[in-house]
Amino acid sequence: MESNKHSLFGVFAVHSPESCPLNNEESKKIFKEMKKKIETNISRFNVRRVVAFYMSVLEHEWVIILEAENAHDIEELSIAVGISSYNTVKIVPLRYFDDVIKKLES
Repeated sequence: MESNKHSLFGVFAVHSPESCPLNNEESKKIFKEMKKKIETNISRFNVRRVVAFYMSVLEHEWVIILEAENAHDIEELSIAVGISSYNTVKIVPLRYFDDVIKKLES
């Protein structure tokens, strides 16, 4: 990763089966608009990019890896695009494995 003020964060979002977009019409509506909302709001919240966005459908859990300035901006993005409207969201700072190895060897 290039040296800058952006860092990696893992966003872990979990919802109940009852609020899942597969089972809930309001959640489905929010979910279907989410990609467009992320794309149009990402720079507004100092998020450089979505590195990855994975879903475990049967676990009702999402794992989103973002490159951003700080967790507070990710919190605001999660609210603005609807992620937090039916998910419990945990934002965790992440490091590349190789960077940790380098730090341990220095």
